[in-house]
Amino acid sequence: MTILKPRITKYKKSFRGRTKMRSKAGCLIEFGTYGLRAMDSGRINGKQIESARIAISKIIKRVGKLWIRIFPNIPITKKPIEVRMGRGKGEVYDWIFKVGVGRIIFELQGTTEAVARTAFRAASYKLGINTSFVCKISDLTC
Repeated sequence: MTILKPRITKYKKSFRGRTKMRSKAGCLIEFGTYGLRAMDSGRINGKQIESARIAISKIIKRVGKLWIRIFPNIPITKKPIEVRMGRGKGEVYDWIFKVGVGRIIFELQGTTEAVARTAFRAASYKLGINTSFVCKISDLTC
């Protein structure tokens, strides 16, 4: 089991920021043949990415190669229960990635289209946003 570790950031804590957005980068399939594209914007944490990766790897059965195109590098803070107002911002308890509309989340190569569709459907149930299946080659019917 691989554990996702967050990247080193300049600041320990960050603002909440914008969640409704379109993706500026990562909208094209670059490495594999099939991809899972985000149709909504939202927040995905490391546990969701890892559970989706496990669901995909169970279906493809070590045939083909999987690329994970996102990494949770934004810290989320939370104050403990029954703590009074003030006393600063809470401690970091989770790491997320803000996904925009059109962002490619996973890419897959080396399997058939039917297996890739099944694997990405299983992975989409683990994520908290709507997704769609996309192909790199235009002559394939997707």
